[in-house]
Amino acid sequence: MTTIFVAGSITIKELDPLIIERLKKIVDKKYRVVVGDANGVDSSVQRALVALNCETTTVFSSSPKPRNNLGAWPVNVVKTDYKRGTREFYTAKDIQMAENADCGLMVWDCKSPGTLNNVVELLLRNKYSVVFVNKMRGFIKVKTPDDIDTLIKMMKTTDLEKAEDKISLSGKLARLKNNQMSFL
Repeated sequence: MTTIFVAGSITIKELDPLIIERLKKIVDKKYRVVVGDANGVDSSVQRALVALNCETTTVFSSSPKPRNNLGAWPVNVVKTDYKRGTREFYTAKDIQMAENADCGLMVWDCKSPGTLNNVVELLLRNKYSVVFVNKMRGFIKVKTPDDIDTLIKMMKTTDLEKAEDKISLSGKLARLKNNQMSFL
């Protein structure tokens, strides 16, 4: 059965109706959903999945007690040695979700390095994602490193610098492009 990693920017508090439609299709097909426990898109997706009576959801958390689990779904607690509250602490669960999923559905504000990192992590595992770009109200399929370049072009310089600082974006893109070359 297909498992979809759904995530997005913490700054997005309300889901666009196009995302709700996509979630409804996921639920109708009885796909499994893995979602994090953060505020923003994670909690908004959880709220939508409760409304859609989704029974195939698992919440991933780096803490024994998730910050949000609105549907009282099973919780996958990801063990990490990183200090609680750090980016690495929370990224551990995202990496595990990328590992467990077949593909991703991301909701992005054109800023969030974490959401961009999730797209990269999926691609590093030869998995694609569909990214809903909130400000343009449209979807972009990300199946290759060039598709990530399309996303990067939508970022302001200051946001790109933050992504470089927080997730070493250029190093991850280089890894992606080297992986792609090794298949030729």
